[in-house]
Amino acid sequence: MNTRSQIVLDQKIGGLLCYLLRFWVRLGGMVLRINHRLDRPFERIVVCKFKGMGSIVQASALLNSLRQNYPQAELYFLTTPANKGILASFGSLKIQTLLVDDRSLWALIAGTVRAVISLWRIRPQLYLDLEVYSNYSSLVCTLSCATNRIGFYKSDKEYRSGLYTHLMYYNIKAPISEIYLQMLRLLPGKPGYAALMAPEFPANAAMELGKVLPAGVSYMVINPNASDLRLERRWGPNSFKALIGRLLVIYPQHYFVFTGAHSESEYVAGICASFSAEPRVLNSAGRLSLNGLFALLNGAQAVITNDTGPLHLALAYRKPTVGLFGPCSPQQYGQMESCVAVYKNVYCSPCVHEFSIPPCRGNNTCMQLIEVEEVLQALSEALHRANRKEQTPFIYQIDNQALGFVDNRN
Repeated sequence: MNTRSQIVLDQKIGGLLCYLLRFWVRLGGMVLRINHRLDRPFERIVVCKFKGMGSIVQASALLNSLRQNYPQAELYFLTTPANKGILASFGSLKIQTLLVDDRSLWALIAGTVRAVISLWRIRPQLYLDLEVYSNYSSLVCTLSCATNRIGFYKSDKEYRSGLYTHLMYYNIKAPISEIYLQMLRLLPGKPGYAALMAPEFPANAAMELGKVLPAGVSYMVINPNASDLRLERRWGPNSFKALIGRLLVIYPQHYFVFTGAHSESEYVAGICASFSAEPRVLNSAGRLSLNGLFALLNGAQAVITNDTGPLHLALAYRKPTVGLFGPCSPQQYGQMESCVAVYKNVYCSPCVHEFSIPPCRGNNTCMQLIEVEEVLQALSEALHRANRKEQTPFIYQIDNQALGFVDNRN
């Protein structure tokens, strides 16, 4: 089942089910009068994020903070099979994964039933739902019967005040890792660790690079892709071709490795075809495992990428990064020392926070306005910053208060 079908199903059916469930949850809350205090030593914690490998990388600061503050707790992560690999790369956190197969409608239904039954067996004391727009995620969170259910609040998601025990205001202008950490600050006296965790990978993953790259060379990684969640985030193929033409001249000692998933290999091959006679332009799309991608990014001199998964991985590895932004604002992702954002702040941007289908309907003027010279200048600045080893985190906190908290309404 593709992403667009999932969104339609979530809006049409998921929203109705949430409103129907809201009445019964409120009634149960009045009858049972459960204690929802958060100042207790939780032993079973569930974190949920179904979509976005990059978002899970951004959530690594929260996951690390949970593990540090609750070292003996059983920590679970509920997601889809596509994100199993990235969670496995955080092995030191000892996270147990719960998976819901979303490849078809029937697989989704069966997987949801299994997940809810698993949650009942776990009996979570704390459930953190990192999804913002998903009615489905709200349903699963509520059906988990977790004692404390924390989710994000937006004005168009009023029903959530009846499904969650605690709500946190979702600030679209804040870095997403910091937004996730605000949930942690609801827990009294629990400090947050703001730095993203670099995904771990086995030593033999570097051997995969021999498939696409000569040994010992300096290289930059180019990612022209964006997941089908938002294809409008792509900078155009002709722009990437023009960029590579300039990079080959400016950086004569470097190789340039295009990356992408197997499903993106045809698109990437269309870009690389213009450089078939150039040995320093290489195509790794669909040829590396996830661990191979980690090794590739970890060894890169710099990364140039659209706003998608490899951007967040590059940030986690503290690589000099150029992030190309349009439908989404760099205020959420590009505010780290290692990243220089290129962003055209057109009137309708950022649209991803308000629309399932963008106003441009795919004619992403915000990305088309980005010039090659701007990207080259941003790359030069990112490389210049490379000697800075620490990022400056954005911390929205005053006197240990979790600002933005919406009181329990159950």
